[in-house]
Amino acid sequence: MNFHRTSLMPNLAAFALFGWLAVMPLAAAEPVGTDKAAMPKATVPAAAKPVFNDDGFQVVGFEQLASFAYTPAEIDPARATPPATATPDQIPEKIRSLDAKKVMVTGFMLPVKMDQGLVVEFLLVKDQMMCCYGAMPKLNEWVVVKMTGKGVPPLMDMPISFDGKLKVGELYDNGYLTGIYLLEGEKQAALKKG
Repeated sequence: MNFHRTSLMPNLAAFALFGWLAVMPLAAAEPVGTDKAAMPKATVPAAAKPVFNDDGFQVVGFEQLASFAYTPAEIDPARATPPATATPDQIPEKIRSLDAKKVMVTGFMLPVKMDQGLVVEFLLVKDQMMCCYGAMPKLNEWVVVKMTGKGVPPLMDMPISFDGKLKVGELYDNGYLTGIYLLEGEKQAALKKG
């Protein structure tokens, strides 16, 4: 199939991403009667010294990115606007410190937008269960990747790594929270052997 400036977002991402969010029971994310003010702040285990690949990008894994609980704020679907009060305190400072850093992330590709047979926008998900079998991921178990160049060939069912600049923070599309990580993908990175 030849794609030319075709966006799969209305079909694939609406089903794959927004479908998960639409059926996600937000109220069930916390026990009934829980006082949010009394809940402990999210913490991330202390990490070892940062590791960099041969091109100078910090290696960041989903063991870091998905190491904390994140509960999306409820929005009014009739207004479809982001909540007036964001919840940045849910993302630990250790993770927020990765904002605007050059990183390498490894995961499985779920294409969202293609141009001339190359994937220019995709979700990089934590594991194959989310990519290929419809398991519902947590909001911090995927990275939205937008390639800054011409794109890459579709490579599914295998772990792949991408270098780029990471943005950490709530991402909204038409009032819906679509993620908390955005990678401005520069290139596909080579995995070190052995």
